[in-house]
Amino acid sequence: MTEPNGPKDNPEQAARDAEPVVSKPYIMPDDPEDGSAEALAKEAADARDKMLRTLAEMENLRKRTAREVSDARTYGITGFARDVLDIADNLQRALDAVPAETRAAADAGLKALIEGVELTERSLLNALEKHGVKKFDPMGEKFDPNFQQAMYEVPDASVPSGTVVQVVQAGYMIGERILRPALVGVSKGGAKAAAASE
Repeated sequence: MTEPNGPKDNPEQAARDAEPVVSKPYIMPDDPEDGSAEALAKEAADARDKMLRTLAEMENLRKRTAREVSDARTYGITGFARDVLDIADNLQRALDAVPAETRAAADAGLKALIEGVELTERSLLNALEKHGVKKFDPMGEKFDPNFQQAMYEVPDASVPSGTVVQVVQAGYMIGERILRPALVGVSKGGAKAAAASE
């Protein structure tokens, strides 16, 4: 008994099966016979150039990504740190509101309150510093507009002109960047002005 769709039932299939398989030769796009060995060399040089460019781009991408990850670790808390600085300022204002005479003559309850506020401020500043936020006080330094914001000038001939003589609000750095500039009063007059008048 013959199987259905066998060679006898399908003569076209039987004819195809009987034909010998002939493989056609692969012809390269730039066959040396058509172009030359120079064309192959040019194609190889182009491929090498593309490969080197791709490797360079990948290396640049790797470095850029590493830098962005490092920046995100260091500066990712910038917004949060700015918000927390208001708390640090309020703690400092609370301590500054108590005059030195009152502190010296304070009873045990007020002393405990002052010590508690000081301890809280220290703890907050330590937590900020642990995460890369550092407080700086430019008192007595030369005014630097990159780190300080001048609020007013103070006439003072005893110090050189352009020296920070009052700090209204301390500044903060995060990593190598300025988080908040210090608000300062800068001397006016000073040694340079005195020398010119003589």
